[in-house]
Amino acid sequence: MSKTDNPDTDTEDDDVFLENSDHVVIESEELPQLLYKISDRVPVHLTIFFAIQQTIISLSLNLVVSAVVADVSCAADFLDIRTDLLSSTLLITGVTTLLMVTVGVRLPVFQGASMDYVLPLLALKTLNPDLCKLPGERDPITNISMATNSTVHANVFSETDLRRGLAITKLSELQGCLLLAGAFHLLVGLTGIFGLLLKFIGPVTVVPAILLMSLYVSRAVVTFCRPHWGISAVTTITSVVLSLYFGNRKMPCPVWSRRKGCHIIWYPLHQVLSVLIGLLVGWCVSAILTHTGVLIDDQSAVGYMARTDTRADIIADAYWFKIPYPNRFGTPTINTSVLIGFIIGTFTSIIDSIGDYYACAKTCNVPPPPRYAVNRGVAVEGLGTVLSGVFGCGHATTTYGGNIGAIGLTKVASREVLVWTALIYIVFGVVGKVSAFFITIPQPALGGTMIVLFGMLNGVILSNLEVISLSSTRNLAIIGTSLLIGATIPYWLEKYPNDLQTGNPYKDYIVKTLLSNPVLCGGITATLLDNTVSGTEQERGISAWREPEKCTQTQYAEGVEVYALPVPTRWLSWKAMKFLPFCHYQDKEEHDQL
Repeated sequence: MSKTDNPDTDTEDDDVFLENSDHVVIESEELPQLLYKISDRVPVHLTIFFAIQQTIISLSLNLVVSAVVADVSCAADFLDIRTDLLSSTLLITGVTTLLMVTVGVRLPVFQGASMDYVLPLLALKTLNPDLCKLPGERDPITNISMATNSTVHANVFSETDLRRGLAITKLSELQGCLLLAGAFHLLVGLTGIFGLLLKFIGPVTVVPAILLMSLYVSRAVVTFCRPHWGISAVTTITSVVLSLYFGNRKMPCPVWSRRKGCHIIWYPLHQVLSVLIGLLVGWCVSAILTHTGVLIDDQSAVGYMARTDTRADIIADAYWFKIPYPNRFGTPTINTSVLIGFIIGTFTSIIDSIGDYYACAKTCNVPPPPRYAVNRGVAVEGLGTVLSGVFGCGHATTTYGGNIGAIGLTKVASREVLVWTALIYIVFGVVGKVSAFFITIPQPALGGTMIVLFGMLNGVILSNLEVISLSSTRNLAIIGTSLLIGATIPYWLEKYPNDLQTGNPYKDYIVKTLLSNPVLCGGITATLLDNTVSGTEQERGISAWREPEKCTQTQYAEGVEVYALPVPTRWLSWKAMKFLPFCHYQDKEEHDQL
């Protein structure tokens, strides 16, 4: 919030409140590019609203990933296991986000359940339709028809126990594979190996890879919008109108302070809370259509998930407190196929997150993250993956682009908002009834919200191309070719899975898992072409990312100090810091000047 023009209050923190007046005063303020910068402190009452908005934005994808893990681990029919998976997901999401914002890359980025690790699991289940069948299982209808009533009940209980044991076995395999993949991920960040690769990774490489991932999420958007496109459209239009069409306007907001009493300030509250307001409007429309009988009441119909009463019993049935604990699914084990898929997911997740770091920096109008900040971010994500394995989430964590899109729409980039968001998720992880309330949000309302956020993210991703030469045929050809290959090869394998046959089912799975990942296909193509086709570093945008202080085309709201660890500055001059790739070393002369 910008300062008032009253010279008597310029030095005060709460400058929008004037001292003298028992009357209602209307104040006008200049709207800056960002309402709150990364290091700004936000009033607590506004922070809570912003944090709830960020929570709702990310909650849907966390729910989807957790549900997919339950499905691929053959636990979809066991409600208690699904509840345990979701509670662990919410808890680790909050912990990892808190670590990322405070000691990681220190940008306002959200860490949520990663689709990069789930895609290999989906491919594994697609290649093996009998994955969740018991050994020697045949037609269950035939078996039941041949048994007496007493035998049927015995077989049912016996089969249920066997299926539960199968699910627990697969979840323990996910635990063990996540521990190994997370340890590798953590090692990459602590050693700075991937930071060294930034010499070869620039906007021409990152933009196609991350854009492909964002576009791939459109499939999930369709799934959420499908029950009722009208409700999704209302949600999207409301958010767009408030954030864009009315973005430069301010509304009168009644406030109260001890110094001034009741008064009015002009503030773009509708823009700041545009995503949350749009979601609430879509939720209300769904409630009205449900109670008036407009929406279909057939559980087998697609439109049933647009109703507000589809999960009416979940709040009553949810537990109040249940703290996740380590190894809840038994001793971790290893499955080679799953481990290979997770290692692949580690690389794609790192590329995805680095692209999101740069996209977030662009949105927050700060310099691109330096190498040591990227290394810290990668290390924290690795630690989050290890914690996910310890607590049995079945997936890792990664940076969410949709929350970056929310920053671009609301103009609120403060770290404090993400800290509160992390705390909310931690509470959700241990208080089941609170999270159960958000699970009742209708799918179309969530789908409309995802349209706005991922649409904004696509624009932010493309804005990273401003530092490259768009008049260069070289750059245009690399970007276009990478996007086409990244979209075509996965579609080919999805449409014609039997075209690729090596004669070995295991090798088929490995190759198909690799080639069905759009980020991997497009990212490798872009990296290969960008580093083999001749071009200057300025033309490729590498110099602008490596030395942002020399790039004069952007006036940043804050400097590289936003990436500094919250430690005494004298620590940075220790000689040991020089050998830690995730720390910023300052020599004594530089420290004395500061």
